[in-house]
Amino acid sequence: MRRFLFIFGTRPEAIKLAPLILQLREIGNVSVCVTGQHREMLDQVLRFFSITPDYDLKIMTQGQTLFTVTTRALGSLEGVIRKDRPDLILVQGDTTTAFAGALAGFYSRVRVAHVEAGLRSFNKASPFPEEMNRILAGHLADLHFAPTKAARLNLLKENIPAEQVHVVGNTVIDALLMGLGIIGDDERGFHEYFRAVDFSKRIILVTGHRRESFGRPFDSICRALREIAKEDVQIVYPVHLNPVVRSHVFPLLGDTRNIHLIEPLEYSHLIWLLKKCHLVLTDSGGIQEEAPSLGKPVLVMRDVTERIEGIRAGTALLVGTDRKKIVSSAKTLLHDGVVYSRMARKKNPYGDGKAAARIRDIIRRMKWKSR
Repeated sequence: MRRFLFIFGTRPEAIKLAPLILQLREIGNVSVCVTGQHREMLDQVLRFFSITPDYDLKIMTQGQTLFTVTTRALGSLEGVIRKDRPDLILVQGDTTTAFAGALAGFYSRVRVAHVEAGLRSFNKASPFPEEMNRILAGHLADLHFAPTKAARLNLLKENIPAEQVHVVGNTVIDALLMGLGIIGDDERGFHEYFRAVDFSKRIILVTGHRRESFGRPFDSICRALREIAKEDVQIVYPVHLNPVVRSHVFPLLGDTRNIHLIEPLEYSHLIWLLKKCHLVLTDSGGIQEEAPSLGKPVLVMRDVTERIEGIRAGTALLVGTDRKKIVSSAKTLLHDGVVYSRMARKKNPYGDGKAAARIRDIIRRMKWKSR
């Protein structure tokens, strides 16, 4: 049987790779290596999907930088690959771990598959450093699983051979549907967890943590939220653990009526809240893809997005970090039922929940030539 090695280190990677890990166990021997680029936020996702890592590099350190994450991950992966002897290494998305994993596979002369390949913002400074991580990982990879036709076209324009690129949808939708199935109908624990939130009001879910927004843009986002909170709503904002994010959010929003600043949510609580909310304001990638499957309009608080399909499909609106535009767009969706319904009813362009099975079948049919 073929040997598959998954390399990831952050919560979004774990979420998006969990369905594929389970699928590839049907056709080969699967090993999981976590770098620990994130820690608490990663571990709870692994528990939720009942995935136990075979290798844990534990690279996370206090005050870590992009330099230390990259070098510690790359240096540690050499021994893992030599010991595991995989036929295929799988990395996901745009993280520093994904780039380091792809580079380690290239150095080891092991085939690399890139899941969620081909997304582009066409601005290497935004998202930073994710845009370049994804491009570099893509050009090191041998097999590309693009979520959409537009992502495939981006790869072809960069001279990636067409036979290496497969449009499969995004595994985040697989994970969302799987996760909601695991949660089931028992909601008592969730209501207790969010007991401070008045669910008789419309809920606005907010996530925000992008590096390129640090400083004035992030202050602008926070001031927009203060203004939106004057509406008859409840804003729930799970605040990222990054100290820079928290240094903006808590001073500006900590005493604001109708805004609930909470600690980062476990994946089960996040998708439950996503299901219950009325509207999403975010600069995160995964939620732009997940929310349309549940009929939730998304306002993207970034100047550019590599997930352009949602903008084109009408499931999301790019509002940037300008306070007035964020407030105006949110109020429109709160007060104009026609506009809200138009966005909520659009088809999700990111998939149908069967991406992992498609990837499994493509890998199963592969012809394995010696390298």
